[in-house]
Amino acid sequence: MKKRTAIVTGATGYVGSRLAARLAFEGWHIHAIVRPESSLTLLEKTSGNVTIHRYDGMIDNLFTIIRMVKPDIVFHLASVFLTEHQPHDIERMLCANVYFGTQLAETMARCGVPHLVNTGTSWQHYNNEDYNPVCLYAATKQAMDSILNYYVEAASINVITLKLFDTYGPGDPRPKLLALLKKAEREGKPLTMSGGEQLIDLVYIDDVVHAYRLAASRLLEGQSKGGEEYAVSSGNPIPLRKLVDQVEQSIERPLPIHWGARPYRTREVMIPWSKGKTLPGWRPKTTLAEGLRMIRLADNP
Repeated sequence: MKKRTAIVTGATGYVGSRLAARLAFEGWHIHAIVRPESSLTLLEKTSGNVTIHRYDGMIDNLFTIIRMVKPDIVFHLASVFLTEHQPHDIERMLCANVYFGTQLAETMARCGVPHLVNTGTSWQHYNNEDYNPVCLYAATKQAMDSILNYYVEAASINVITLKLFDTYGPGDPRPKLLALLKKAEREGKPLTMSGGEQLIDLVYIDDVVHAYRLAASRLLEGQSKGGEEYAVSSGNPIPLRKLVDQVEQSIERPLPIHWGARPYRTREVMIPWSKGKTLPGWRPKTTLAEGLRMIRLADNP
C-alpha cells in the first residue's frame, strides 16, 4: 500500500493503538486526535511515530487539525463503551459517540477529506434483527450511522463501517472476560459467572487491525463509493463454558469459576449477530487456541 497520511481517533484505546502502531510501522504518517485527559500509555509502542493532537471539544479545534494534517483518510474508533449505563453517563456517551463523530464528519466534508473508516458494533443487532440495540451504547452507534448516511448522500463522503464483535489480544488492559479469567487465575479467588450458555464471538487483534487496513485500501483505491458496512466476525462463536475450557487448557489448570452464581444481564446476547456481510478479501487467520497461546507467551516472555 502506498504510504499515506491518516488521522486515527480512539488511538489511546486498545484497538486504536494497535491500528496506529501497525500503520506507523508500515510507513504511514499517523496523527491521533485525543482528549486532553487521555493517557498515552498504549501509544508508547509506536516509538514516537504518531503525532498527537489534543481535542478540546470545539469544532474550530478540529478544523485546525484537519487543515494542518490534510489526511487521505480518517479512522474513527473513539467511543465511550458501557454495557450498562447510569443517568450520569448519558452526556459523555453522547458527546463521544455522536457529537464528536458529527463534528468530525462535518469537518471532513468542508475540508475535502472524502474517506472514513467508521466503527460500529454487532450489538446494534440484538436477536439478529436488522436493528435492535442491546444497550444505549449500541443505540449511539446506530445514531452515528444515520448521521454518516447524511454525509454520504449530501457531502459525497465515502464511509465503510466495521461492526466489531469481541476483540482480544496481548496487552489488552480492558476489563473484559479474558482479563477477568486471568485475574481469577492469578489471585485464585472464585469468579461468579452466569450459566455460561451464551455464545461468544472472539476476533484476535491482528485480524481486527487487518480489517481496518483492508477497508482503507478499498476506499483509497476507489473500490467503495458511498456507504458500506461489514461484520468483523470470527464466524465461529463458542459457548462461554467452552471458552473457559480452552483457557484452562492454555494455562494447564482449572479456574475457580462459580457457574450460575449470577443472573444473565438484561438483554444478554445469547447468540451473536450472524447476518452481516464480510469485508471482501478479509477472513480471520488466528484461531482461538493460537490467540490464547500468544497472550500466554506475551504474559510469560
